[in-house]
Amino acid sequence: MDATAPAKPMPINRFLPYWAVFQSDVKQALRSWIYRVWVLASFSAAIGYLLYRYGAKNIGGLVSGAPEIMGDLLQWVAWGSVTLVIVLTAGTICSERGTMADSVLSRGISRYQYFLGKWTARLALVLCTFILLAIVGLFGSVLLLHSETLSLTGSLVAVATVAALLAMVITCGVAVSAMSNNTVVSIAIVWMVLYCAGFVLSLLPENYPSPDRALHALPNVLKGQYDWQLVSRLIAGSLALSLFVALAGMIGFSRRDV
Repeated sequence: MDATAPAKPMPINRFLPYWAVFQSDVKQALRSWIYRVWVLASFSAAIGYLLYRYGAKNIGGLVSGAPEIMGDLLQWVAWGSVTLVIVLTAGTICSERGTMADSVLSRGISRYQYFLGKWTARLALVLCTFILLAIVGLFGSVLLLHSETLSLTGSLVAVATVAALLAMVITCGVAVSAMSNNTVVSIAIVWMVLYCAGFVLSLLPENYPSPDRALHALPNVLKGQYDWQLVSRLIAGSLALSLFVALAGMIGFSRRDV
């Protein structure tokens, strides 16, 4: 009788737990009423403002350039989205405190993978949604207002600038959520930290990048009139700070009790 052939070892995908957390959190966020309110409010505000400007141009003769209009839209979306994005991200991990021990410690998912899955899921969802909304606004402003002063490169830089600022807000929300026990407390902490940091940065000289000055300069950026060194410093600084905050949140989450 022939000997039984040894079974081949099954390949182990070490990223599978991370991917499972990522997919689960994206689905959870898509079902959230906060996310749906944010998308609906941003889209409605953009469409309504463009139609208003279109009517003012064709009926009242009030001509406004697409860069000014898109600059206003991006500013409103950025300022208006801060609160909802904080609420959407500040409860990412602490809201699951009751089931976290089972999901993290009992099912082969490390805390690092759990945090990375939650963080990257919220980053991907919010930033992709914002970019889609920005693209819709850009096409709408060009089609309705027929403006030729809108620069393609400037538009990409403006969208990247706001996206970098939103990435910092998202990261702060998830990091604080990982180290807090209560969603309301997380929201309050993120609010205070972000607005105090924004206020301090706004007091610095003009050669230092700050979120407030970057948002007010968006109309000029959309025209292609911007200082690339200053903009690149703002984007790089925002991304570097996001990575630092995410690393601190991940380390803090790995060492605390759940």
